[in-house]
Order: sequence, then structure tokens, then C-alpha cells
Amino acid sequence: MFAITLSIMKWFSTIILMVSTGCSSFTYDFAKQNSMVKGIKGLVMNSHKKEANSIDIQLEHETSNVIHHPTRVQFLDSLKLTGSVAAMTAVFGAAPNASFAAGGSPKTGANDGNLPDLPPPAVKAYLQYRVALQISADYYMYELQGMVGKVDDWGDVNQLFAVNQGRSGGQPSRVERDYINPMRILALSMPPDIADELRDAQFKFERAAQALSKATAGVRRDLPVELSPKDILKAKKGWDDGRLALNEFFTVLNKSTGLNDLKPIPPGPLGDGQIVAYGRSQKRYFNLMKKTKLCQNRGGPILSQAWGGLMITGYIQDSCGIPDLEEYFFQ
Repeated sequence: MFAITLSIMKWFSTIILMVSTGCSSFTYDFAKQNSMVKGIKGLVMNSHKKEANSIDIQLEHETSNVIHHPTRVQFLDSLKLTGSVAAMTAVFGAAPNASFAAGGSPKTGANDGNLPDLPPPAVKAYLQYRVALQISADYYMYELQGMVGKVDDWGDVNQLFAVNQGRSGGQPSRVERDYINPMRILALSMPPDIADELRDAQFKFERAAQALSKATAGVRRDLPVELSPKDILKAKKGWDDGRLALNEFFTVLNKSTGLNDLKPIPPGPLGDGQIVAYGRSQKRYFNLMKKTKLCQNRGGPILSQAWGGLMITGYIQDSCGIPDLEEYFFQ
């Protein structure tokens, strides 16, 4: 009996030992697994921190060298705020000297021409506003020129000078927003000798714009007004004086930057000869305007994505479809 009891006790103690050994092994394995998970998490977090630090360093380097890269999102966000293509203030920046746009024109950036010798604020302002100013020049030639030549469109010309009043205060006119403000900012950012020349061109443009506004004021398609040939000539002269002032501004910028990015508007009338001399595609301009208007009608880039999701796949791949602005600029 004692022997049986002793054997039972040994068997029971063996079971207890096995169970305790298994539990300790399980506990060890579980702790080891937790340690491995924590180690993996630590590696991931360290990797993310290193990547974030790397991005911060890169952004700091780019900012210090005034190198910014264009995005369609910045451009589309500006559409929601301004409702104007040429008013966008997306930052465009450096591209390597050896890179070329689709049309074959060399892309230029912060390391090209005389830009490294200019103050950083001047380089930043130039890279930020050169695309917007060129699009404004495209509009001035391809649309405004024709509107000035048609008395029925003078009502639309008047709208360019209208200040929009709202609850939050008055919004600047399109002429102020798309032309005068960028010219003013660029002039303020440049060295004094360059700034004086830019400011002179800016003031000439403002006087021409005022003359054009005065010549076309009060004339609408639904409100016929008798006009003399002199009135039409005054309007055309206001447009042409503005063209000359804008060209002068572009010439000073091109000379000061050592680049030939900004294309001046050749003298009219609008036709094949003027278009060829301008060297910028009329078709691409109106395609940009069409895509921009389509995006605005869909409520901007956010709502346009929802619209795009409802469309048949294969017909419209990009619900907003704004062309690449850098390639559009370097044509």
C-alpha cells in the first residue's frame, strides 16, 4: 500500500513537473515573442524617424536653396481660392540643366543663369510667379486682345477690373490679382537697381490698365451705347500699352535672371503671324482653360474626384485633367 501510494505520488509529481515545465516554456516563448514584437516596432519607428528626419533635412535644404517642386494640387487649390488660372501661386522650382520639357525647351531652376547671385527672396519670388505671369500673358494675347476688338465683349472686359465685394471684405480684381500683385511682389524682392526698372514697368502697366478700363466702362452687349471710332482706338491703345509694359517687365526679369523663360507678346493683330512670333501654343492654352473650367464646374479637385468615380472607366482617366504646368510653361 505504501509502495502504491509512493508510486502515485511520484507519478503526480512528474505530471506537476511536466506542466510547470511546459508553462515556464510557454511563458518564456510568449515573453520572447513580445520582445521580438517590441524589437520590430522599435526598428519600424526608428526607420520612420530616420525617414522623417531625412525629409526634414531635404526640405530644409530645398528651402535654403529656394528649390520647390510644382504640384497640380497646389495649382488646383489656388483655383478654389481665386477662380483664375493665372492667379495661381503654386511654387515652381529647379529642374536639372539637362532636363527638357515635352516641347524640347530646357527647364530652368534655382541653379541656372544669374539666380544663384540674386537674394534668396528674389529667387523664390521669381520661381513662384513666373508661370502665373506667363499664363497671364497668354490670356492677354489669346483672349483679351480679341475681347477688346469686339465691342460686344466690352462688358466682359469691364469684369476684369471689377472688385468683388463680400462679407469678408473686398476681393481684388482679376487684373490686380493676376498681373499687378505678382509684378509688385517681384519688384519688392529684387535688388534696388532691378526693382526700380521693374517698378517703372509695373506703373506703366497700371496706367494702361486704367486707360483700358475707362475706355470700355459702361458698355455692355445688352445696353447699346453709341461709340465713335476714337473710343475703339482708345481701348486698343490701352491694350497695346499694357502689352508693351508687360513685355518691358519680362525683359527686365529675363535680363536680371540671365534666363529667357518669359516670352514677350508680339504686336497684333491676332493672327497666324503673331502666334508664330509668340512661340507659345494657342491650342495648348485653350486646352488648359478648358480643363480648368471643367474642374471648377465640378467644384474643384476634391469634388471632381467624386465625379470622376461615377464616370465610365476608360473614357476619362483623370476627373480634373489639368495639364502639367511645368511642361506647359517650358514649351
